[in-house]
Amino acid sequence: MDDREYLPLSWLSQAEYCLRRAALLLNERIWMENEETAKGRFEHSRVHDRRVERRGDSLKLYEYTVFSKSLGIWGKCDCIEAGRCAQGCRIKAAEFPVELYPIEYKHGSVREERSYLLQLCAQAMCLEEMFHTKIPAGALFFISAHRRLDVSFDDQLRKDVTAQAAALRKLWDEQSIPPAEYGPKCKRCSIQTYCMPKTRSSAKEYCKKLAKEAMEVETV
Repeated sequence: MDDREYLPLSWLSQAEYCLRRAALLLNERIWMENEETAKGRFEHSRVHDRRVERRGDSLKLYEYTVFSKSLGIWGKCDCIEAGRCAQGCRIKAAEFPVELYPIEYKHGSVREERSYLLQLCAQAMCLEEMFHTKIPAGALFFISAHRRLDVSFDDQLRKDVTAQAAALRKLWDEQSIPPAEYGPKCKRCSIQTYCMPKTRSSAKEYCKKLAKEAMEVETV
């Protein structure tokens, strides 16, 4: 990576859900709330509090900033469990080597969505690069259900993270918006009215087209 802007790690999950949605958020900087996104944001606000909790040979780090130069992304881990481990890495918050275990908070029912797995694995890959360590697993914690789902970071998941980060970077570098592909997930999307998935351009692009046509009429 050079001096280009690091992209938000959380947008990897947006790209997995819909590449067009990710491009609209990234390049046109739009966001519209719906019931699901509002609920998720509220539940996250209750756990997002930057602090360190210590208990014997273990620590919990909340709202921990992570980044990866190789992937070109940055973000925050909701929580990182750090336990004493002789073969572990060194972090400023601990006086002893630790093994890191990232945890991502989610709302709703317990489910193993691919976008969630990518986001969590990306956090682990950032930590591995930052602290020159190996993180084999992490967990998703579903706030409403009070349940934890353990996630193993296998080779395929890591390859998918790398590919999704590259796809996101390509959208940013080219400032491109993929064409819409209407499907069932569009009904749940908070930016459906802006995206106009049944057309082949975004609302912003459509308005630009109308403005251009109006100018052409005036010059006739």
